[in-house]
Amino acid sequence: MPESSPWDGIGVPGADFNVRQVMGNTVVPCFWGRDRNGACLFIVELQGDHTGQYRKNAVTVNGIDVDLRGGDAGRQRLVLALEKEVDRDLFEGLCRTLASALEHATDSVSSLAVALAHLRRWKTFLSGRGQHLSAEEVRGLFAEITFLLELLDRPVPAVAALEAWLGPDKSHQDFIFGNTAVEIKSLSGAERSTVRISSEDQLESLNDALFLRIYRLSNLPDAAGARSLNAAVADVQARLGEAEAVEAFDRKLVAHGYAPLPDYDEPTFVIGSVTTYRVQDGFPRLMRSQLSTGIARVAYDIRLETLTPYECDSAAVFGGE
Repeated sequence: MPESSPWDGIGVPGADFNVRQVMGNTVVPCFWGRDRNGACLFIVELQGDHTGQYRKNAVTVNGIDVDLRGGDAGRQRLVLALEKEVDRDLFEGLCRTLASALEHATDSVSSLAVALAHLRRWKTFLSGRGQHLSAEEVRGLFAEITFLLELLDRPVPAVAALEAWLGPDKSHQDFIFGNTAVEIKSLSGAERSTVRISSEDQLESLNDALFLRIYRLSNLPDAAGARSLNAAVADVQARLGEAEAVEAFDRKLVAHGYAPLPDYDEPTFVIGSVTTYRVQDGFPRLMRSQLSTGIARVAYDIRLETLTPYECDSAAVFGGE
């Protein structure tokens, strides 16, 4: 977590609010602020009267008060006020990404449209309230999103690719498409000899083909091509394009416990290797169908050296040889 926030050092006023301007290249001024109750604010100052546009496109967000207020002559202010201090990290993430999005607006009308669209999207994240992912969870989600990007590179409709991603839905395998199931694992540079299987169901499937795909990730911030979890998420959103597909993707991210917080701008990963194994007869695994009655919640490690006979070309996952 960051040691300080943009609201630190802004005093609580006796009336109205105190502000500090957001640094950036937005066509409309933006401000961090606090009101007389001490609530954290984000303020977008607009030229002209946008009451009609605001009422037509107004969005309500759980935990944030959204209001269009009159300002100085010929101006209005879009004011976002945080209701509960416990959600400040999520609110900061929303405000920082909104400030970045506003850099692409060209005037007050487009700035308000961008802000309301941004709030509508963040409504999904705020409703889930997320949690802070552990380092292992960040690596795991990064690996799943990397495979999702590979699916999107295929001649597969975006909706079908999203439907194939079942990891957020607590399915036994992370991806199922056609009659193929794929379990995704990530390893850090320090993890060299084993892979953790977290249940007796992960390596058993009713599908014709089951694969174990392992991404070895290294945290190399200065390496070419290194990218963060937030950057990988943004890559998928850019590929999806359509608002409905982006919203479906965001809902899956929420189910994973993710929200686009600044925390996930680091670490940045480089994929050192991708190894794919075909899970078939003889593969070293524990399966529910073969466990003695009464045994449950099995987790175990597989030594990677024992998987060599089952290694296959990465294209086999998609029907190649």
